[in-house]
Amino acid sequence: MNSRAFGAVISPVDMQAQASAHDVDAQVATLVARARAAQRDFERAGQQAFDTAASAAAWAIMEPSRNRQLAELAVRATGLGNVDDKIQKNFRKTLGLLRDLHGRKTHGVIAQDPAKGIVEIARPVGVVAAITPSTNPAATPANKIVNALKCGNAVIVAPSPKGHSACALLLRFIHAEFLKAGLSPDLVQMLPEPVTKAGTAALMRQADLIVATGSQANVRMAYTSGTPAFGVGAGNVASIVTQSADLTDAAVKIARSKTFDNATSCSSENSVVIESRVYDAMIDALRAVGGVLLDAHQKRALEAVMWVDGKLAGQCTAKSADVIAQLAGLDDVAALRPAFLMVEESGVGADHPFSGEKLSPVLCVYRASDFADAASLVERIYAYMGAGHSVGLHGTDPAQAVTLAETLPVARVIVNQAHCFATGGNFDNGLPFSLSMGCGTWGKNNFTDNLGFRQYLNVTRVAFPIAGTVPDVDDFLGDYFERFGR
Repeated sequence: MNSRAFGAVISPVDMQAQASAHDVDAQVATLVARARAAQRDFERAGQQAFDTAASAAAWAIMEPSRNRQLAELAVRATGLGNVDDKIQKNFRKTLGLLRDLHGRKTHGVIAQDPAKGIVEIARPVGVVAAITPSTNPAATPANKIVNALKCGNAVIVAPSPKGHSACALLLRFIHAEFLKAGLSPDLVQMLPEPVTKAGTAALMRQADLIVATGSQANVRMAYTSGTPAFGVGAGNVASIVTQSADLTDAAVKIARSKTFDNATSCSSENSVVIESRVYDAMIDALRAVGGVLLDAHQKRALEAVMWVDGKLAGQCTAKSADVIAQLAGLDDVAALRPAFLMVEESGVGADHPFSGEKLSPVLCVYRASDFADAASLVERIYAYMGAGHSVGLHGTDPAQAVTLAETLPVARVIVNQAHCFATGGNFDNGLPFSLSMGCGTWGKNNFTDNLGFRQYLNVTRVAFPIAGTVPDVDDFLGDYFERFGR
């Protein structure tokens, strides 16, 4: 007789797995319950409390001695990036966010339109699950925490396993500031160590909103969790250098962007597409700022160490260019102490791995016959990887920037700027400061903005009656009727 006729037989292994899953759910439920209780009290406290909490969390990472501790621990624990750049990132990204949030009303009535009889009221979303990557284990959680608090929410962080210790230190600093301000530490919590996929998934299911930055696997898990989610797309930024560009300026900015924090940013250039008429001069300009162009043999050696079984190898991720050269056996290149490595490429796709995201100071260089060819090449690159994110342009023709915005699958066109600083907002452009960039439907996302405070708010609208006016159908269809008849 089939035993399943009277119910499925559950093995001891399955029973253990079910018990373990129950334990994880219960553990996360305890965190969420504490967060909900704290958030309800916090919501009633109003705008000044929201602003105080956001300021406390911001100062927790910006204060110089704590900033250094966080940067040093992040590099030591993850092995990614470098301390000085992380210090700069922690400070500038948070300062920029404070600029964007200053004076913004996120409680009560935030807008009124008497003509339409509409009043808009800001409401918190509740408990936010903040999924954060190992590349920015302090800066990204801080950005999400500040935004969430500014809008009256509680937040629970799910850090990457490597980034757990840095995130825990950040929360310790935040709680110290909360103590001074009389705020509940339960407003900002994190998953306990060890951070597991099961724990992260449980948090996603139980929270009210997910903001997910990092691996596409985490973003997909967020989208399928059943909880409303904002996730980001894959990075693989390309920049175009046209014949009208100031080549020296372009090279300096590309080098700064490509080398900052050892290219941990999804906004660092992975490819540069150069118009043929200035190709050689631009290569020379990139050499002048520390780039080393590899020959075909050196390129093969680098490829062998950067990709294993078709997958990007972690051993090169966010390491310095000389370390990567040593790993590839290119001791003569390493001896030059390069700022970044360059490889020439003509193909795109899985058979040409340098055309994809590298998360390291390695730059793929393409030659294009003209601007139209360059734009077409970038479109091919993004069809392989990076659709929706952004594209860089170095040149003096603003019409070309508009053309890229109208034709390429990108949410941002960054003109004559160091891309990794500019895309996430900078003090010399008007984009909001963020470490999470939406990539629209091109990147399988539901938004194209830089993730900011508006994504952490619900808005309730009150509709009052106004004087009614009913238009005539000809007001809107008259032109159609004239051309095609009724």
